[in-house]
Amino acid sequence: MTKMRLAFLSLLSLIICVICNASANAQQSYPMIMSLDPVAIQVGTTTDHVVKSRYDLWGTTDVFISGEGVSAEVIHPELKDGEDPPSITSLTIRVTASASAQPGVRDFRLATPRGVSTVGQVVIVRDKVVHESQANDTRETAQPFELPSVICGAIEKAEDVDYFKFNATAGTKVTFHVRCMRLQNRIHDLQTHADPMITIRNATGSTIAANDNYFAGDCYLVHTFQQTGEFYLEIRDVRYKSNAYWEYSVEVVDRDFVTNVFPLALPINRATTVELIGSDLAENIINLDPKYTRVKQGSQSVSIPMGAQLSNPVSVYGTYLPITFESAADNNSVESAQEVAVNTVHNGCLEKEADVDYFAFQASKGDKLTIDVIARRCGSMADTYLRIVNAEGTQLNSSDDFTRGKRNYFDSKIENWTVPADGTYYIQLHDRHLRGGAEYVYAIRLSYDAPTFELSLDTDKTQTTPGTGGVVFCRVTRKSGFAGEIHLHVDGVPEGVTATASRILASGNDGCVVFKASSDVAKGIHNVRIYGTAELELPNGDKQLLTVEAAPYQETYMPGGGRSHFPVDVHTVSIADPSDLLAVTVSTSEVTITPGGEAEIDVEVTRKEGFATNVSLDVIFQHLNTVYGNSLPKGVKMDGNKSKILLTGDLAKGKITLVADESAEAVDRQLFCVMANVSLNFVMKATYASDPIFITVAPKNETVDGAK
Repeated sequence: MTKMRLAFLSLLSLIICVICNASANAQQSYPMIMSLDPVAIQVGTTTDHVVKSRYDLWGTTDVFISGEGVSAEVIHPELKDGEDPPSITSLTIRVTASASAQPGVRDFRLATPRGVSTVGQVVIVRDKVVHESQANDTRETAQPFELPSVICGAIEKAEDVDYFKFNATAGTKVTFHVRCMRLQNRIHDLQTHADPMITIRNATGSTIAANDNYFAGDCYLVHTFQQTGEFYLEIRDVRYKSNAYWEYSVEVVDRDFVTNVFPLALPINRATTVELIGSDLAENIINLDPKYTRVKQGSQSVSIPMGAQLSNPVSVYGTYLPITFESAADNNSVESAQEVAVNTVHNGCLEKEADVDYFAFQASKGDKLTIDVIARRCGSMADTYLRIVNAEGTQLNSSDDFTRGKRNYFDSKIENWTVPADGTYYIQLHDRHLRGGAEYVYAIRLSYDAPTFELSLDTDKTQTTPGTGGVVFCRVTRKSGFAGEIHLHVDGVPEGVTATASRILASGNDGCVVFKASSDVAKGIHNVRIYGTAELELPNGDKQLLTVEAAPYQETYMPGGGRSHFPVDVHTVSIADPSDLLAVTVSTSEVTITPGGEAEIDVEVTRKEGFATNVSLDVIFQHLNTVYGNSLPKGVKMDGNKSKILLTGDLAKGKITLVADESAEAVDRQLFCVMANVSLNFVMKATYASDPIFITVAPKNETVDGAK
């Protein structure tokens, strides 16, 4: 056996031991939601649903569902006299969706004695929900339903194929819309996602229609039946794989269904007219009244009023900028390019295969521009490719996919492009695979660049218990030359909890917010708003205050032990029962260090009685050598060799030694904290934070504690 193979096997054994030990030894973990069964609820009804999770759900007190019109209560099993509370990973909740609830997908969380859960999702629908309730793996055992309905089930076992049967008359057009893979993006510990496909079969089992991928990995199919009779809906994973948590919902409707609207970009607080794109639309030109269709800034889902009813949710983009439209004239070359202006949003469509759209704009030398294509993130089928060319067709810049925060998108974006000379320039846009059609809508935001920034929160929840603290890190992505300092703020902090928010240094990428719960705080979970402000100096000498919301991200467990993120609606602060650690105490709240110097912080953790699992100390948030949060000043780090950071068994005392290199910059009172981490699984940790600590890096020629 080669040395390399031996080394690999040793590493693999170590990883397995870490995972097993973390799962076995951790005393407490907040629940990690895996699925909801059934995953959909009809408006105007109250139904029971089963939440399945990793880790204990016993004692769940509340269910929080985003948006309005949907609520839930917990249905706990009753305990017999003298019976100890069980540990459960399956819990019934009773969900009520009001008749006015907006259809669509909602986030939900559970409040438990061990903290707030990760995020799950529930689908709000207009039609009757038919729940998979019998063995239905063959056409002979197919479960019946009537049109229109929403079919809910799970691809729960190997080579699972679920059959449902229905009747249709000749000439009936039926839409089949699957949600499955998209519901799994936020599930923390679901490393392999479903790839569903649907097949429509006739009474003899012959295939008459099928679809695999449409909305990402989910299916969408519109079929007009040529004969009257009984038919079968078959759903399975395209690879014949399975997972007990692969829940699905299939909307099966014999009425209009909207996939997109044109224009994709809509004005905010102004009436407008839209063309609906989809199947079986009795009316496709709709006048939108802002009183009923409340469009906000940015990407969102709305329902369009269609007579006495609302459409299914459809994605749009709201903007305050002037809006223009692709003309009916040909614009497939530089010579026929349509004129557009800077600081506008232009709506278009790649309406046929191999369609290439050109737009011309005037710009001056030195102008800095951003060209942002909004398409796939708003439900368009277009996977756009963007180029800037000159009059000769020579490429000056290009973009395929772009990254926003911690996610990659299939949209194109060119930022901070400097115009080389006065003149006319051309935007060229096409689908990456040269596809086209009515659903390949897009909007192009062409604007002058200005320094700005984006903020993202690593984790969507901060867990605390009475007398303990928690921390969330905020990372900046600087745009268009912004290089300033950012001050962090928190709104909605619950009573009995303090939030200390500092800043992201001009030379840094991260800042943090340290939450501390008082010893007598009431238990509960609370959504908070975290945002950043920065002062920008304008060319004329005036000052402008930039305010940017911080986007929360939930951690996801990737195959092989990697750590990724998915955006969620809100950041939640939880106050739960006392847990494994009752306190993290540090010897100082103020640290002063000089370049080339060092400073020590004594740390003591108070363990819950009987808790003897390893605790690791740190001042930065990291996993597998990747840093996800570090608010220390540039040039300051923890020296692991001089620190005692692994507290094994029942050890309670450790030490952090900070060192500053010779080039460390002078900084006054930058916020950080000491974190005490308890592994929950190979990716997730229960993190307990000390009280806030402020570090000052003094100029080297100043005396600190009597030494130079």
